[in-house]
Amino acid sequence: APGVYQLASLLVELDASDEASRILCADALYQMGWVEEAHKLLLVALSKNPQRSPILARLALLQLKKGFLYDGNQLLKKVIKTGDTSCLLPIMDIFKDEDRKLMQTHCHFRALSLLTNKQEDAG
Repeated sequence: APGVYQLASLLVELDASDEASRILCADALYQMGWVEEAHKLLLVALSKNPQRSPILARLALLQLKKGFLYDGNQLLKKVIKTGDTSCLLPIMDIFKDEDRKLMQTHCHFRALSLLTNKQEDAG
């Protein structure tokens, strides 16, 4: 991760508008345990492109990791509203095991809650 971070940082310096390098840099920071720095970098990337699913999904995980369930849910809703959920599976490979389980469990229970509410409304 440190080597990836250095390379991605260099790429960001060469082209500040390169979103892929910013995401790669944030992923490396996350892997090294520098969650706050990754969060800040993702917020900068999001300010340049507020509807990018890969950025929103990563931010959702970081919010859930901090215990901010409401914020995490809002970010996941935005990912779904963009219609581009294809980023979720590759991102799950980047997440650490504990965080992958956190995201999967959260999404599973949230989906069950939504289904239960819809069934109650229909019944």
